[in-house]
Amino acid sequence: MNKVVKLETEKTLDQEWLRTLCLDAGVDDVGFVEISRAGLDDQRADILTAFPKTKTLISFVIKMTRENIRTPKRSASNIEFHSTGDDVLHTARKIVKELEKYGVRGLYPAMGFPMEMDDYPGKTWIVSHKPVAIEAGLGQMGIHRNIIHPKFGNFVLLGTVLIDATVERYAEQIDYNPCMECKLCVAACPVGAIGPDGYFDFAACFNHNYYEFMGGFTAFTEQIADSKDAKDLRSKVTDSESASWWQSLSFGANYKAAYCLAVCPAGDDVISPYLESKSGFKKEILKPLVDKQENVYVVPGTDAHTHLRKRFKHKTPRLMKSHLRPTSVAGFLRSMPLVFNRHKSQGLDLTYHFMFSGREKIEATVIIKDKTVTVQEGLNGKADFSLKADSAAWLSFLRKDKALPLLLLTRQIKPIGPLKHLKAFSRCFR
Repeated sequence: MNKVVKLETEKTLDQEWLRTLCLDAGVDDVGFVEISRAGLDDQRADILTAFPKTKTLISFVIKMTRENIRTPKRSASNIEFHSTGDDVLHTARKIVKELEKYGVRGLYPAMGFPMEMDDYPGKTWIVSHKPVAIEAGLGQMGIHRNIIHPKFGNFVLLGTVLIDATVERYAEQIDYNPCMECKLCVAACPVGAIGPDGYFDFAACFNHNYYEFMGGFTAFTEQIADSKDAKDLRSKVTDSESASWWQSLSFGANYKAAYCLAVCPAGDDVISPYLESKSGFKKEILKPLVDKQENVYVVPGTDAHTHLRKRFKHKTPRLMKSHLRPTSVAGFLRSMPLVFNRHKSQGLDLTYHFMFSGREKIEATVIIKDKTVTVQEGLNGKADFSLKADSAAWLSFLRKDKALPLLLLTRQIKPIGPLKHLKAFSRCFR
């Protein structure tokens, strides 16, 4: 290419030249997405806050080694996750530094961590890499909520670079989904986070697989604080769990499962063993993960807890408090679909009205019907149960800082309707 920049004032880059630059930097595949793409509508503001000059997003993938992810020895899997994650960051930095030579400014956000923890437990990341990768033609989302690349399968990690130049030609989504819906990810998940109908239980996955990340760490420190002495702490946290925490804090937080990635057979480079013998593939890849005896972290009374007891009786339930605790009423309402226990809502057809006062003046309608939850702004329809509450008091109840009887007695929370409906609501959100 004789001209890297076709129009100096607009900094329009040749697509093939930019692709070659990225491949030379170490990516395994790459695509380019304009900042105005409709698929980025819900994250454009965050992107432009981080780098206001963004005109193009460079989305890329780097392959992981498959056998490290597939093994039931999760230390080997986590080595691969962390090593490939480092490769993603180093490659993104290399792309930015190379483009600087041509007068193109760029920023590379984290592949995973660190994130903007000032915003926790809300959105802490700058770029949602998965929807960007979809727009860039690098794959589609499987029912396990991971990107499946058409060639490499789900054995990839994603990176994004923001640049202040346009590109001569942008990518489009691929026109099919490599996910075969074989349901191996459904069979492998110890907490039932992936439903056979495509439903995803975010809280179940977050509480177990990410136990040694930020939320679980909060629970761990609270266990320490609540313990009377070392003997009391040891009754709550085993020596192997303490050692695992030390390992995560020293060498990087470890995923507890990610079995959905391990068993996925999709992708041109991956699929042959599955097509040759589905039963052999299940015996070699799926069965060791299903049969593994291990601790599984669940909140008592949740769908995940029930699933574990029914399907994986040889695995040990480690009961934990939910650490997805909202810090605002708005956050509480937004989080409802993420922490909803749909099987606990079996048979319910209820409409709730919430009226919050104080720091946050918000009215909302929550409908639980057909094992789904819908959250709407304002008070809509006829309520089966209504609740008026001071916003700070309601949050103190959710965070278990104050007991509900006291808040009811002081009229900071005022239920209107049968209390059995409030109990049903609490059962659905743990």
